[in-house]
Amino acid sequence: MNAFYKDYAAGLLDNCDPPCLSLYLPTHRYHPDNQQDPIRFGNLVKALEKSLLQQFPKDEIRSLLEPFLALADDGNFWNHTLDGLAVLRARGMFRVYKLQRPVAELAVVADSFHTKPLMRILQSADRYHVLGLNRKELKLFEGNRDALDEIEPVEGVPRTINEALGEELTEPHQTVASYGGVGAGHSPMYHGHGGRESERDIDVKRFFRAVDRAVLEHYSQPSSLPLILAALPEHHHMFHDISHNPFLIHESIDIHPDALSSIEELRLRAWQLMEPRYLARLAALAEEFGNARSKGLGDDELAQVAKAVVDGRVATLLIEARREIPGRLNAATGDIELDNLAHPEVDDLLDDLGMLALKMGGQVIIVPTERMPTKTGIAAIYRY
Repeated sequence: MNAFYKDYAAGLLDNCDPPCLSLYLPTHRYHPDNQQDPIRFGNLVKALEKSLLQQFPKDEIRSLLEPFLALADDGNFWNHTLDGLAVLRARGMFRVYKLQRPVAELAVVADSFHTKPLMRILQSADRYHVLGLNRKELKLFEGNRDALDEIEPVEGVPRTINEALGEELTEPHQTVASYGGVGAGHSPMYHGHGGRESERDIDVKRFFRAVDRAVLEHYSQPSSLPLILAALPEHHHMFHDISHNPFLIHESIDIHPDALSSIEELRLRAWQLMEPRYLARLAALAEEFGNARSKGLGDDELAQVAKAVVDGRVATLLIEARREIPGRLNAATGDIELDNLAHPEVDDLLDDLGMLALKMGGQVIIVPTERMPTKTGIAAIYRY
């Protein structure tokens, strides 16, 4: 499965060779609710086909829709979904993202991908990674305050010590020696030579370094998410000592995930560590906005914020989660026009402003309603 935050950070979703097909679907984790998911997915694929028929020949349409149809028939896939699904398709590109949050049903054919639902998830302030680690292997998890799921490490991230070190793994040198009393009915005694324990520790440290580099490159840097270590206490100091990952938080979970009864128990332990940081971050942002507004460097009036975003003056933009303000944004002037979201040319102004703020180098954070410092759905902190 594709990692959408990595694709997003790499700019893979910014441009495509039209037509660009975007499909979003809320999905269900468990039976029997998930039985309707492939049916609703098929209906959205038909909506894509209907839209394509207005402009493209049938042969080209068939080629574009083939991977959608294959996915629709993949029973194993539909038995292992999460809370939402995003599928993006263009010539030479097909990306499938399982999401930990529900999304609204949508099927769009356009000159660019519709990525606003992904942007909202990416900028949510409660997301984190968990690294389960022992001497032999790693496990990776991605979560938020409501869900935690194990993720398959991408290529370039070693799953085991053998995969990380390969032929460089030190082989223990053992001999079997017989001492008094050893004979029939007794077990032979094994003795290591060449400092076996020391060699093993050296290998573990080399494995931990390889894990640290790979997780930083493939997960922490692209996502900027906090990283929580879940390991036995004896491994905490060793890993923190060798780690160069600035996203690794100081607190750790003092048990390996395999020793817990369920992934829900792991989520609860992870959120116990993350919640104070999450609340502190939101409180600090609210305070920063209040200070900025008192100095004329902050605003929550939609029309004023829109012009500031277009001018590139917004350093930080707070957007209320699950809030929509239907309308049109003139990306050249910053003028806005409120309208009905049911109109095909009308989008959510908050999403439009968030996307534009990101492109202008600003920071965008999705904030839950109860933590939002304004009542307008938006709050901007200006650079000047």
